[in-house]
Amino acid sequence: MTVSYRQPGVVLTDRRFTVSLDHDNPSGETIELYAREAVASDKAGQDLPWLLYLQGGPGFGANRFIGKQAWLGRALEDYRVLLLDQRGTGHSTPVNRQTLPLRGGPAAQADHLTRFRADSIVRDCEAIRPEVTGGAPWTVLGQSFGGFCTVAYLSTAPEGLDTALITGGLPSLDAHADDVYRAAYPRIERKVAAHYARYPQDVERARRIADHLLTHDLVLPNGYRFTVEAFQSLGIMLGGGEGSHRLHHLLEDAFVRTPAGPELSDAFQEQAQGLLSYAGHPLYALVHEAIYGQDARPTAWSAERVRAEFPRFDAAKTLAGDEPLLFTGETIHPWMFDNDPALRPLRETAELLAARTDWTPLYDPARLAVNEVPVAAAVYHDDMYVDTAHALTTARTIRGLRTWVTDEFEHDGLRAGGPRVLDRLLALVRDEV
Repeated sequence: MTVSYRQPGVVLTDRRFTVSLDHDNPSGETIELYAREAVASDKAGQDLPWLLYLQGGPGFGANRFIGKQAWLGRALEDYRVLLLDQRGTGHSTPVNRQTLPLRGGPAAQADHLTRFRADSIVRDCEAIRPEVTGGAPWTVLGQSFGGFCTVAYLSTAPEGLDTALITGGLPSLDAHADDVYRAAYPRIERKVAAHYARYPQDVERARRIADHLLTHDLVLPNGYRFTVEAFQSLGIMLGGGEGSHRLHHLLEDAFVRTPAGPELSDAFQEQAQGLLSYAGHPLYALVHEAIYGQDARPTAWSAERVRAEFPRFDAAKTLAGDEPLLFTGETIHPWMFDNDPALRPLRETAELLAARTDWTPLYDPARLAVNEVPVAAAVYHDDMYVDTAHALTTARTIRGLRTWVTDEFEHDGLRAGGPRVLDRLLALVRDEV
């Protein structure tokens, strides 16, 4: 049963679909997908083309907008929009520490998780498209990991696409995870340097917090073990347009005086645990490196291994000298499965997934080279999450793709400058610029 309701200027409809867990076994187990249909109130009765939105991540459900927030208002001028919770996320059959034991032990859980990459997501989209559009191709808007999925879509089922729009999500077609992180750590260091240039007072604040965590065992109220490495991982905020300011506000009042001496305040700990916990998006941690697996090489905790090649990120060595502490970025590490209560029961599963050697290719360069689908991509200059050089190499591989390279926005440009970003991409595919 579908349920429709209204928000300011928008009519929303909850939609649910049944798809195969394993698309190579269509008579086998099924899972449920959830999507929210959105249409402008004054166009609810019109026959509009469809736009499918694929969220970034992996592991996040689609945005929960209120009315015509961000880019949605611009999209609703031309389209009926489907905001899809990709498999395992949001209201789609969830994958987390509570549900994964239904699959069996860690080996069975790891096998299950191999079906939550871009290839399966694209096949989900093709499975529901006839029901949504009556069989007509649709426009896809892919943000970040959603862009990775869009490139996989162009590789495997371009007949399902009328147009492809990508924001901050052009993946390398052949890079191993090690290549991704070797390119990432220098970018992260540049973002940290820019943060300290903006807020020089944060150099001493960050060092003081790191020193406290190196000399104290601290467990946050939700049970998260707060180590110096966990503190450094808060640098993931620096990839967003407001991230540097948010990090500064977090650091500025970290300590309070107590009878036992200075301690990290309850307010600071409350904020930190909300930023660190993967309880709301465990798939992000579980399959993040798997999205780069495309051959017989294991990912093998790539971000952790490659970090050792950049000793300036070692907090203990930094504090022994007088250098600023370096934060880290969009990286997943094995210690997260020890520190985070939401991930702790899945440590062995994550180890098995990291050791897999049977990954299959996600992209088809030969097919992309003869692409006929209109494609436009926003590439954010020095994006902390997606390497610009990798993105532009891929852009040159996809026939007909037009890029907008900009430093006006960070990786979250679709949220921060939604109407402008979407306008620009639509103008590119319509040959208006």
